Amino acid sequence: MKRAQLFTVVSYAALISVLAAGCSTSSQPSGGGSSAPGSTPSTAPSAGKTNEPTTLTLLIGSTGTAYPATQAVAAEAEKKLNIKIKFDIKPDGTEGDNLVKTRLATGEMADILFYNSGSLLQALNPEENFVDLSKEPYMANLLDSYKETISSGGKVFGVPGGSSNVGGILYNKKVYAELGLSVPKTWADFIANSDKIKAAGKTAIIGSYKTTWTSQLFVLANQYNVQSQVPTFAKDYTANKTKYATTPAALRGFEMTSEVFKKGYYNKDFLATTYDTGLKMLAEGSGVQYPMLTSAIDALAQNFPDKVQDIGVFPIPSDNASLNGFTVWMPSSYYINKKSKNIDAAKKFVEFLISPEGQKAYMSKSKANGPFVVKGIQVPDDAYQAVKDMQTYFDNGKTLPALEFISPVKGPNLESILIEVGTGQKTAAEGAADYDKDVKKQAQQLNLPGW
Repeated sequence: MKRAQLFTVVSYAALISVLAAGCSTSSQPSGGGSSAPGSTPSTAPSAGKTNEPTTLTLLIGSTGTAYPATQAVAAEAEKKLNIKIKFDIKPDGTEGDNLVKTRLATGEMADILFYNSGSLLQALNPEENFVDLSKEPYMANLLDSYKETISSGGKVFGVPGGSSNVGGILYNKKVYAELGLSVPKTWADFIANSDKIKAAGKTAIIGSYKTTWTSQLFVLANQYNVQSQVPTFAKDYTANKTKYATTPAALRGFEMTSEVFKKGYYNKDFLATTYDTGLKMLAEGSGVQYPMLTSAIDALAQNFPDKVQDIGVFPIPSDNASLNGFTVWMPSSYYINKKSKNIDAAKKFVEFLISPEGQKAYMSKSKANGPFVVKGIQVPDDAYQAVKDMQTYFDNGKTLPALEFISPVKGPNLESILIEVGTGQKTAAEGAADYDKDVKKQAQQLNLPGW
C-alpha cells in the first residue's frame, strides 16, 4: 500500500473513531430525483422547459482557497447543468456571521451558502433555514463523522468543501534549521524556541488580529489537550456543568494567548496585520511561527508556491510531553436555502460538486489540508509537507475533534474577547469568565438542558 493511501485509510479510521464517539447526531424538502452515488447529475432539460440557464447565487467568503476552488467547480458545472453561478462575497469573522444571520432573517439569503459546520451551523437553526439532503443517494459517499457535524433533528443539510484540517502552529522549517531548533513537545519548549527566534531578530509568533478570527487559535486548537486531560469536558460544558474559567486545562488556552503577548513575541503591528500578510511573513521567514489552521497551506501554495514546502506544522504544545496531538476541524459546507426558488438547480450543483468530476475541479485550486471526508477521494502523493507532518499523529490516534464539532455551545464573541486578552486589556481569567457568560445566550436559544 502506498504511503499516501495508508495515510488516507488510517486518517479516515482515526477521524471516525474520535468524532463518532463525541458528536451527538441531531441530523428540507427534496425537490426531485438524483443520480446514483458518484455519478454526474443528469443534464437533460425537462420536456416543455426553457433552455435558459438557471442563475444560482452563492454566498461565500474570499479568504483562503475555498472561493477559487468553488469557482473552478462552477465553471465546469455551468458547462453541464444549464446553470450560472453568481458569487456573493461575505466578510470573515463575526461580521460575516452577522451578515448570514441577517440575510436568513430577512429572506435575502443566497440560493447556496458556504459556511461552517458544527456549532456555528446549529446557531443558524438549520431545520428552519436549509434543505434536508439526507435522502439524496450521494449522502452514502460522505463519512458519518462528517455528516454528524451538519445534522440536526435527524436531517442532514450540507456537503463538504475540501478536506478536513487541523489547528496547530505553522512554522518555517528552514528558519528552524538555521537556528538549530527542534519541534517542541511542551509549552516550555515552545517558549524556549520563541525566545531564540526573538533573539535572532525575527518575529517569534505571527499575530494577525486585523483578521479577527485568527485570535482564537491558542484556545480552539488547544482542545486536544483539554479533552485528553478532562475527557468529559465537552459533555459537561454542553450541560453547563463546567466552565473554561474553572477548568485549568481549558483556561490554559487563554493563558497562552496572554503569555505570548506579554513576552513580546508578536510582530509590532499585529493589530493591523491581516491573515494574508501573516502568511507572507511566514513564507518569507520574517515571522517563524503562526498559530493557524492548516487550511492556510492552500493559500500559501497559491501565493508562495516556491516556499510552501518550507512550512511544517506541530500541535499546540501542552505542559506534558505525553499529551501531544492535533485538534481536527471538519470542512465547511455548502447549504441550500430552504426559501430558494431554485432548489432543484441548487441540488444538481451540490451533487456535481461532490462527484469525482467536481472534486477534481475543486482540487485543481485547493489541495488536501488533511484527510478527505468524501469516500474514495485520497490524499495525493504530492501532498504538502505540512500535511505529511500530520501522518504520525493520525496513525497513532493522536487526534481529537475541535469543541465546535462535539458541542453546539460556542459564543459569538470569542474572537473579540481573545483580542482583549491578547492585547493585555484583560487577564486570561477575566477573558475565560467573559466567554463563559458569552455562550449562555446561545445555549438558551438552542434550548439546551441545564441552561
